[in-house]
Amino acid sequence: MNDESQKEKLRQHFARRVTTQARVVLDTWQKIHEDRKMSGAHRSEFKTATDKLVRYAKRFEMASHADAAEKILELMEQWSNGAPLNEALERQIQDAIESLSRSTLRSTDQEGAETPHQFRRTPVYIALANEEMAGRLIRQLEFFGFRASAFTNASELIEACALHKPETILMDVNFGGKANTGIATIEQLQERHDTPIPIIFMSDEDGTIETRLQASRCGGEEFFYPAVDPGQLIEKIETYTHGNTVEPYKVLVLDDSRAQAKYMETVLKKAGMTAHIITDPMQIIHALEEFSPEIIILDMYMPGCTGMEIARVIRQQDRFHSVPIIYLSAEEDVTKQLHAMSLGGDDFLTKPIDPKHLIATIHNRGRRARSLLALMIRDSLTGLYNHTHTLHLLDQEIVRARQKDHPLCFAMIDIDYFKKVNDTFGHPIGDRVLRSLSMFLKQRLRKTDHIGRYGGEEFAIILPNTRPSDARNVLNEIRERFSELQQPAGDREFNVTFSCGVAAWQGDSSQALCERADRALYSSKNAGRNCVMASEE
Repeated sequence: MNDESQKEKLRQHFARRVTTQARVVLDTWQKIHEDRKMSGAHRSEFKTATDKLVRYAKRFEMASHADAAEKILELMEQWSNGAPLNEALERQIQDAIESLSRSTLRSTDQEGAETPHQFRRTPVYIALANEEMAGRLIRQLEFFGFRASAFTNASELIEACALHKPETILMDVNFGGKANTGIATIEQLQERHDTPIPIIFMSDEDGTIETRLQASRCGGEEFFYPAVDPGQLIEKIETYTHGNTVEPYKVLVLDDSRAQAKYMETVLKKAGMTAHIITDPMQIIHALEEFSPEIIILDMYMPGCTGMEIARVIRQQDRFHSVPIIYLSAEEDVTKQLHAMSLGGDDFLTKPIDPKHLIATIHNRGRRARSLLALMIRDSLTGLYNHTHTLHLLDQEIVRARQKDHPLCFAMIDIDYFKKVNDTFGHPIGDRVLRSLSMFLKQRLRKTDHIGRYGGEEFAIILPNTRPSDARNVLNEIRERFSELQQPAGDREFNVTFSCGVAAWQGDSSQALCERADRALYSSKNAGRNCVMASEE
């Protein structure tokens, strides 16, 4: 055995040790996830397993595993020892767990190793009178990584919800055979859960305002009348699942009182937000650059300057021009409050502040700010990043890859014969195909990967810390699975394929990297389409 083959054997051996430990972490999390009330009993076991994974992954230089495990440990700081796991924190840890699972599958260091245990998603329950449509939906959902189950009567559904609270339920208004029995079943179910289950109602026969109001009052997030095709339903189901979890808000707090600042930090963390506290107003520029907050809370009166002056400085920077600023002060003079708001503020809260009031204000402002940002950087049809922002992210990842000496890949995807789809089935179905592929990519790529709609039927994917062979393998697997997906078009179904070109960053500019990926894409088109080609340059 030569030196190289011996090193390769050792590398695979080390990778298997990391994989085995990752499986322990995933299995322990599964116990916690399935029974949150008993989660406190498994906290210590989970933390010990994760800490060991961090040490193994760092020792054997498996950065993606180490990063995911360190994120889990960071989130666990918010989980008190012996206490049950709250729902908001569970969703954040779940995201890190899924990242760990994807990283484990991504690494080609594990060739020949046993496939790790995949984290099982919370189920989606389907209660439809039409059993054929229910079966068809389940098959479609499985392609998108969902775990779905269908039920034929209310008692089975109620029993299943008692064992595993679902992410969402698709419910026929008349499930059970009589008028509005589906709504009655949901009313009964919701009483048994602390937090409501998102419900998607549908009906072929009843779209009256009375029925819609009754459905809304028991947790109905959507109401489809008349019934829609599986493609639209799957898009809505994806909206209300934990796989589409909202990232915690990043809140910067500037208050010269250390005690008040720590109190604010505690309140924000308990609400599942990421808080960064500073007590010296002269540190504001550094904090803005390092933390990039989504929301800023400023004390009104501080030594050396006022909150209004700080707000004006912040607003002078274009990238923070639309970030909400909330003043926090004991000032009760309404005239002074309005004057402060006119100088760059968005809201004014008076001390002592009610934590519920503070959190509600942050959620309202944060949600609006994210909506405005999404309009600027995301494609309205697919929800993916637009062309301009995708290139901006690529520039950022190139800087990061250069600093950390990490690999980076860029891929371009083009749907095959897309014009024929539009001509044959119409543009609405073509749009559905675009949304279908965007959702498919989001479900199967890591949260650290960036997906953009490059234009028309072209998509771009940025894969940080990924080698060319890994990128090609992952995208080829996605290509194969997507080609098997049945695209609904009324009473017909059809299949769609895509071609893909992958280029590895070689120290060149983002423009050069894009051009090489584009040439690789044309190579895959010339090779007969429905394949993934890597750049030879």
